[in-house]
Amino acid sequence: MWKTTEGSTGRLIQLCIGYFIFYIVFLVATKYFTDFVIQGSGDAAALKAASLHMNMEFLVYSTVGGNLLCLLVVFAFRWYKMKSNRFVRIAGMDLPSELLYIIPSGVCTAVVIPTTTLMYTLPISVMVAMVIMRGSIIVISRIVDAIQIAQGILKKKVYIQEEMGVLFAIMAVSVQLFYDRSGKNFDFITYTPAIVILASYVSAYFIRLYFMNYYKNTRGKGVRQDNKGFFAVEQITAGVVLCLVGLFVYHSRSEVEQILLFRASFTTPSIHWNWEVIAGAFFGAQAFLSVFLFMFKGRTATFSALVNRLTSLIAGTASTLVVYFLLGGKFPEDKDWVSLLFIFIAVGFLSVAERKRSRELAAAAAVEHAAEAAKPPAG
Repeated sequence: MWKTTEGSTGRLIQLCIGYFIFYIVFLVATKYFTDFVIQGSGDAAALKAASLHMNMEFLVYSTVGGNLLCLLVVFAFRWYKMKSNRFVRIAGMDLPSELLYIIPSGVCTAVVIPTTTLMYTLPISVMVAMVIMRGSIIVISRIVDAIQIAQGILKKKVYIQEEMGVLFAIMAVSVQLFYDRSGKNFDFITYTPAIVILASYVSAYFIRLYFMNYYKNTRGKGVRQDNKGFFAVEQITAGVVLCLVGLFVYHSRSEVEQILLFRASFTTPSIHWNWEVIAGAFFGAQAFLSVFLFMFKGRTATFSALVNRLTSLIAGTASTLVVYFLLGGKFPEDKDWVSLLFIFIAVGFLSVAERKRSRELAAAAAVEHAAEAAKPPAG
């Protein structure tokens, strides 16, 4: 058994490996259910309708599976009993003061989940949607660090290697957006629904990342950074919001195509719905690891977000290869390999930053240990 300690490089690598594996399984399942289940010949309109139904059904049931797994673990292991800087008395109950911002973070999570899936339903490629979202998170994580440094909340500096990692990560996603030999125009900016969805996604994620790092950077002396507790409250809040919104949409009288497809996912599901729930469980499993990477102890938001997003981008390329060899999908294009090269360069810079941060944390721990040892015995 590979034993590691909280905040160590070994623990970071473990989280990345788990996140990488679970994410590949989910991405391959997504490709299978949305691209390979509906096949055959016949009326093009009927095939298109069946494909749209399957896409919405997979998004619905995979979301259900992911949320159910998260909530099952949260309640089974009582992660909701979180450590707190201080407790406040509300309605006769002593509650963690952190709930005042973790609950809003959970509401933002409820926005992130559907907007993520909606991005994949736009008339753009899945790869383009993925790199736009990954790139935006990398940028806003650096903004979060800048804000919290200015506020005096974050006491660490962002290393130059982390800055270079951001630069090469942006270059990696830019390759996906602008390297196009087909001559086809990409009019994402002029497509209003895309802008609304992306703006909602980025705004919600910005608030969520700010609260994650605010929690991480404001732990009181002797108060453990309880990432499991944060995750529990956030997921319970997101689950409640998603259920309420889902019920409202289901019982609405709207005739919008997406809402009709949403209802049909429950009234006339395919025979694959139970497997779609299982596929969603893998998404839920990587959700744990994703949050723990975002909140990794002793690291800046810039570093943590880069590790998280770069791991997912590498998993995206790996899943494309798995789909190619197992399902006969498309082989990665030239731009995918160029993008991957920039990603590995960014990872190289991050590995240097991680070694520097590990030495910094070890030195700080040694100073704290020496100070404790120098204190006179009590009494």
